[in-house]
Amino acid sequence: MFENSIERLIPKLLDMGVNLIQTAIWVLLIIIAATISIKLLRVAFNRLEAMLVRASQGTDKIPGTASQRIRTLTSVLWTITVGLVWFVAVLTALGQIGINIGPILAGAGVVGLAVGFGAQNLVRDLVSGFFIILENQIRVGDVAVINGTGGLVEAITFRTVVLRDLEAVVHVFPNGTIETLANRTKDWSAYVMDVGVAYKEDTDHVVDVIRQVADQMKAESTFASEMLEPIEVLGVDDFADSAVNIKVRLKTAPLRQWVVGREFRRRLKKAFDAAGIEIPFPHRTLYMGEASPPFQFAAAAAPSKIAASN
Repeated sequence: MFENSIERLIPKLLDMGVNLIQTAIWVLLIIIAATISIKLLRVAFNRLEAMLVRASQGTDKIPGTASQRIRTLTSVLWTITVGLVWFVAVLTALGQIGINIGPILAGAGVVGLAVGFGAQNLVRDLVSGFFIILENQIRVGDVAVINGTGGLVEAITFRTVVLRDLEAVVHVFPNGTIETLANRTKDWSAYVMDVGVAYKEDTDHVVDVIRQVADQMKAESTFASEMLEPIEVLGVDDFADSAVNIKVRLKTAPLRQWVVGREFRRRLKKAFDAAGIEIPFPHRTLYMGEASPPFQFAAAAAPSKIAASN
């Protein structure tokens, strides 16, 4: 009887061994297929990244920013792709072992739904950050105004944007909460100012002096590369209470508008002084009407005479 039991057990053991070997082979083949797929996808991602970098270099005015932005995006997409490939490979391997993957998929769906409800703000931040980087709205080193707060962009991630204002205060904005975003140094910058002169001045002469000062600055090597174009005189913009305002604009390299603008103001003040052009201070003219008699002012007596009369 014992011999009969062994004879019946041996075929079962052989069948189990064959099935185990087949399962191991299939699992090994799945792992090899996943590894080969990842290597092929890596080659495809590298070629796609190089193609996108070449396509963006012609439109990107600051060298290196296009490649940095594209590498950031492709790295995130690559991480997601690798995760999906291994997720499918693991599920397929579990199915070959004999584990029912239906409950696993259902459980993963429930967990994903719960995480989605609990992390709505996080998902919103990640999606918003992805498009901020994809569309190249701002870069590290730009001066931006986010939700009314301005500062230098110190860091950009898929979740937050970090600004440091002029007083060195650091502001952290979750990407999903950004409602308004203004980039003041995108590709080029501009310095806009109102030049106020007295009403008695000839505005054509004032414009000539303004252009001379700007042209002299642009001719210097220090400012030749920072001033992208000759000064743009937009014309007489306002008749203020005590001045005629002439609006001008200086087109500069990114982040250089304040340096160029302050130097231009300094030189323009000296040029106006040399040309005798008055920069008026605030004052008011009182008009009493035609029926009002003129005012008569008498000179005040000297203090010594007042003392002697007493």
